[in-house]
Amino acid sequence: MLKQPVMLMILDGFGIGKKYPGNAVELALKPNFDRIKKQYPYTTIKASGLSVGLPEGQMGNSEVGHLNIGSGRVVYQELTRISKEIQEGHFFQKKEFLDAIDNAKKNNSAIHLIGLVSDGGVHSHNTHIYALLQLMKRNDFKKVYVHVILDGRDVPPSIGSTHVRELIDMMNEIGVGKIATVSGRYYTMDRDNRWERVMLAYDAMVLGQGQKFEDPILAIEESYKRGVNDEFVVPVVITKDHKPVATLEDNDSVIFFNFRPDRARQITRAIVDEDFRG
Repeated sequence: MLKQPVMLMILDGFGIGKKYPGNAVELALKPNFDRIKKQYPYTTIKASGLSVGLPEGQMGNSEVGHLNIGSGRVVYQELTRISKEIQEGHFFQKKEFLDAIDNAKKNNSAIHLIGLVSDGGVHSHNTHIYALLQLMKRNDFKKVYVHVILDGRDVPPSIGSTHVRELIDMMNEIGVGKIATVSGRYYTMDRDNRWERVMLAYDAMVLGQGQKFEDPILAIEESYKRGVNDEFVVPVVITKDHKPVATLEDNDSVIFFNFRPDRARQITRAIVDEDFRG
């Protein structure tokens, strides 16, 4: 049998879609690609939804695609697994969550929920923080503070105020949770060692330093007025009676509800490193 080399090429952002005036891939001059399609057999694969282990209708992303290609099978993603555990009730029995609540109760301290408030499904999903709030209520714990990270990349760039309104409505309905800080992912979720960005998010969450607003929605809308959309919202400290609603203190419990770790590592390291200063 004649052995010949095989090349796997991943063309980032390159997809097969309907022909229409805005389809850049279809309109582009790509003689080699078109020649290969005509000269050799080929097939197409689906890169979103259930085909790659995501919920039906959920868009794919680079990490999901690479994981499925590398494994050669459908790999059910964290988004799907966590949502399934919420539906089945196992989520509310997780030892790590219950330990976090027990620690806060024992020390009369707080629980901080940090994460991307978004329905993009790439790093997090809103339904997961809603489930965490329900978990707190089930365990009769109300000293819960949310450190909101705005998306603007995996969702429209200025939908953050809508997501935060929905979060506030849910907190009011459940009767648990207050927003302590708001920040764009550019700062809190940096992964390229730009520690000066991370430090601004750290200062807001731990030291209560930064821009101050009493209303998180107003803080976001004021940012929009300056032409700064969700991703780049400078970290804001939410206050009540001119004092931060909450900062991270000794003996507090912290739950980071992003399920994708790459953009959570730096801010996590900053929080757990007692000597962190950027």
